[in-house]
Amino acid sequence: MDDNTKKIFDALKEPFDPKVISWRVGSTNADKSKGIALAYIDARDVMKRLDDVCGLEWQDRYPFVGCCEIGIKVNGDWIWRSNGADETNVEGIKGQYSDAFKRAGVMFGIGRYLYYLPNTWVALKPQGKSHVLAEYPQLPPWALPKPK
Repeated sequence: MDDNTKKIFDALKEPFDPKVISWRVGSTNADKSKGIALAYIDARDVMKRLDDVCGLEWQDRYPFVGCCEIGIKVNGDWIWRSNGADETNVEGIKGQYSDAFKRAGVMFGIGRYLYYLPNTWVALKPQGKSHVLAEYPQLPPWALPKPK
């Protein structure tokens, strides 16, 4: 891998500002007083990362429902990665496209580090017919952006 390609891929993999990371409840204990906090980013954050690193030299396409392909142009050549997703419970088909896009971004390393965060149990609070996080875990130092 040449220096330019390495620089691009390293920049794509950089941790996000903690302010753009969202959290949801994963597994819970029996009485729903605690749950595992799962971190995620929005599809727009993936788009912004691609814009910031690649400028206009990226594109996406959807060859069939549930599949997204992202291409970035490096040294004059297109590099493509793809992934897919099912419909979501909240946003149906729109959520499916967003999830497929985010997952294709992960194939370039965008936000992949979030999968390696330690499972942290936090307090939950009731919200409607479900539960939400009452607190958010602190990110480990390796999951924070480098100071500029």
